[in-house]
Amino acid sequence: MSTAESGRIIIDLFTTLDGVAQGPGGTDEDISGGFRFSGWQAGHPSSGVGDQVMKGMAGLDALLLGRRTYDIFASYWPHHTDGESGDIGKLFNRVPKYVASRDAGIALEWEGSSRVGADLASEIAGMRARHRETHVIGSVDFVHTLLGEGLFDELNLWVYPILLGAGKKVFDDGAMPSVLELLEPPVADDGGVTLLRFGRTDRVPGVGTFE
Repeated sequence: MSTAESGRIIIDLFTTLDGVAQGPGGTDEDISGGFRFSGWQAGHPSSGVGDQVMKGMAGLDALLLGRRTYDIFASYWPHHTDGESGDIGKLFNRVPKYVASRDAGIALEWEGSSRVGADLASEIAGMRARHRETHVIGSVDFVHTLLGEGLFDELNLWVYPILLGAGKKVFDDGAMPSVLELLEPPVADDGGVTLLRFGRTDRVPGVGTFE
């Protein structure tokens, strides 16, 4: 858990009501495992998500991404710095990008990119020392590692009122048992998309018996 003097690791995920976070952004984003619904987010337009996302990025000064998400971002954002999404493109192009990969030989051509993964806990401690807000966007496979090792400070979930029944879930069986703190009341738009913002705590779930 971060302190007042250290930066935060913030996970941002779009997820369905049954917890699927696989391939929300496009039909070819992630079809691994025979996933049939890649691009599901576009099928449920939201009036409020864009503003919420931009507000949440106000303090972003670094990105930490899994390899698949990095490749998608690196092929898209350097060429999209104008128009409606131009502010996001300019921000992502400007800040440092950290890529979680075990492959020490990967080519990282997006300016400002570097690899992490040799000693993730130590490297994340370094990010907290250098940056106010390091955001992990998408990257569900990598998020499983962060949740399993407790290497995050905030978890932001944009929950869509959709059931897919299959796909990579936000939480797998390796998540560290913990109690999360709701940081603010949930915010929902007219389409039922709800933003839930949680902070990590050092508490573990208690058990008991109702009498």
